[in-house]
Amino acid sequence: MKSNPIVWCEIYVQDMDRAKSFYESVFQMKLEKLESPGMDMWAFPMAMDKVGASGALVKMEGVKSGESGTIPYFHCDEVAIELERVVAAGGQIQQPKTSIGQYGFMALIVDTEGNMIGLHMPPNEMK
Repeated sequence: MKSNPIVWCEIYVQDMDRAKSFYESVFQMKLEKLESPGMDMWAFPMAMDKVGASGALVKMEGVKSGESGTIPYFHCDEVAIELERVVAAGGQIQQPKTSIGQYGFMALIVDTEGNMIGLHMPPNEMK
């Protein structure tokens, strides 16, 4: 395999302003507007020369948020830091910081649009 199989993800939302505010607050980053016909898209920062995937928040007519069955995991230097911001940003903690042994730590949260996302801290960054 030449690269990781997942290269992009889209998180569907109903209220873009609310969703943007949640993600920018929890992850302390700015999203960038992508021009795409028929949908409102805001991309997470991406570095094409780095490992991992990026993606975007997407609002599209006829596509609902939440309950998709797919969970994108966001990299964290320390899962506990992002978890501290979740409730204040309007989200919910589904599963607190949990050890996944040799793979580091993870947590599950629910955003303001009902989407479950994961937080992941690799083992080389465990504190």
